Amino acid sequence: MRNDDRIDLYEGDITSLDVDVIINAANNSLLGGGGVDGAIHRMAGPELLAECRTLGGCVTGEAKITKGYNLKARYIIHTVGPVWRGGENRESERLKNCYKRCFELIKKNNLKNAAFPAISTGVYGFPKNLAARIAVQETQQALDGNPELEKIIFTCFNPESKKAYEVALSQN
Repeated sequence: MRNDDRIDLYEGDITSLDVDVIINAANNSLLGGGGVDGAIHRMAGPELLAECRTLGGCVTGEAKITKGYNLKARYIIHTVGPVWRGGENRESERLKNCYKRCFELIKKNNLKNAAFPAISTGVYGFPKNLAARIAVQETQQALDGNPELEKIIFTCFNPESKKAYEVALSQN
């Protein structure tokens, strides 16, 4: 079943979106970093860092949820994507797990809409086209299994990333 009517693309700042939850492409410490992670921590405020310190970090391919604090989003799901090392170190499997774990937390917390960044495609170097295909496939599976989920927004930081998602959506 295609769920394109429940998937949107947005090019811009994920921290500005008014959704139930935004997904943070975090590092293993969950204590902030660069890119999306740093922007989310800056906008959410110091309470986010304090809560993240209680979580004990997060392993690659897993996810943890916190409050959204100063963001419009009520919650943040932090997931740690894989660093691209040529594709022979289970990177695709680990990226799929990021999406699966995020969708498990979305369902468990009865959230209706979420915004995802292009996980692992920044400094972690995951190829944008492959990452977009994985994101779209996992999202469509999650939408099939969760009819209460109303909207998923793929938030792209630049036109190149948006184009990768447009292609992935057109192929599914």
